Amino acid sequence: MSSLTLIQQQIDRICQLHPWYGALLAMREINPQACELAELPLITSEILEKHYFTREARTEAGLSVYRTSGTSSGIRKAIYYSEEDDESYIAAKTASFREWLTADGSLQQHPAVIRKALADMGTGHAASTAMTIFSRLGLQADSLSYALPIEEHIARLDSFRPELLYTMPSILDALVSASGEPQHFGIRKIILVGEIAPLDWQSNIAARFRIEPKDILDTYGSIEIGAIASYSHELGLYMIADGIHAEALPSEQIDDRFEPLQANEAVLVLTSYVRTLFPAIRYVTYDVVRDFQTIQVDGRERQCFRCISKRIGTDLKHGEKISLYDIESVVNQFVGDAELRVRLRHNKLSVHIRSKSLRNEMLVHIQHAIEHKIGEIGQMIQNRMLEGVTVTRAAENEQLERGAVKSKKIYF
Repeated sequence: MSSLTLIQQQIDRICQLHPWYGALLAMREINPQACELAELPLITSEILEKHYFTREARTEAGLSVYRTSGTSSGIRKAIYYSEEDDESYIAAKTASFREWLTADGSLQQHPAVIRKALADMGTGHAASTAMTIFSRLGLQADSLSYALPIEEHIARLDSFRPELLYTMPSILDALVSASGEPQHFGIRKIILVGEIAPLDWQSNIAARFRIEPKDILDTYGSIEIGAIASYSHELGLYMIADGIHAEALPSEQIDDRFEPLQANEAVLVLTSYVRTLFPAIRYVTYDVVRDFQTIQVDGRERQCFRCISKRIGTDLKHGEKISLYDIESVVNQFVGDAELRVRLRHNKLSVHIRSKSLRNEMLVHIQHAIEHKIGEIGQMIQNRMLEGVTVTRAAENEQLERGAVKSKKIYF
């Protein structure tokens, strides 16, 4: 079946479930039965706010609904999943986890290395489906609410003793900081979701748990699309999931007000052939990826990218030039147990670090590295868009700012 046939079938489904999409094509004089993917409109945040995120709720039977932050109009975003959407997501995640866990025999040895799994993350789609995924993998499973005090997270790890932990990087940072010696939990595998996880950070986390970096699976997804990609340690790339076609577009093509990105960077745009209750045809993620490419893997063409460097947004702050991925990578080259909060206010960039191994004399070296190893930051200082970088250390018992579960971000 050709990709053109696939896209035509998906357009038909989306037009039936989202009549406004058909009207949008008609307004732009696009024939849905005789068009290429590149001819279709980009589904931007503005289009979604106008047509998808409305006050009118869907009423079909069997729906799951996930609510996220509000739109510019004040309406809280409601993102819907049909039973078919949920099954596609669960099946994709289960297959991805099983492939990774069976590659080194973790699910096949007798007795198996991985028998118990704990989901410790925020609310949302990944959290709500975790137990079903673990059940299909034949694992004894439990889940934990991120809202509980960190002491209760540690107590559950001590009592349940999972070999597999499914969590978010910022939660993992907190666990490592509070426990002191996380290798005592006996965790052998870690699956990450929800936030960026630079490779230097992953290596440091692996060392703290006395496991190998390949024992960490970093996954990338979104509530709008579902499962998008996962990291291959063998290839050193994030591999796009089956059922998704990716494009990497210049930022100016998304919005002519955006400034150009680096030569090897582009905005990720996704089309899903399995998602139905979200109009996932040329959906603009606003995530910036590096080194997007198509390679041959076992005789198949696979789309992939090296990393997600940052996220650009519709408010067009010049802070969008700053990559949290790059800042974390620099800090983790100096200290292996760093938690950090990055703030940009009044053209001043501050990096606040909590680390038991951080010495005061390191601060100036970290500052110098951030200013000179990250090209965009150096250029912004040279052009006086930034006054400079301040690096400070947090007290060991200081509570770093956590406005949301997804706390790995730049605070404005």
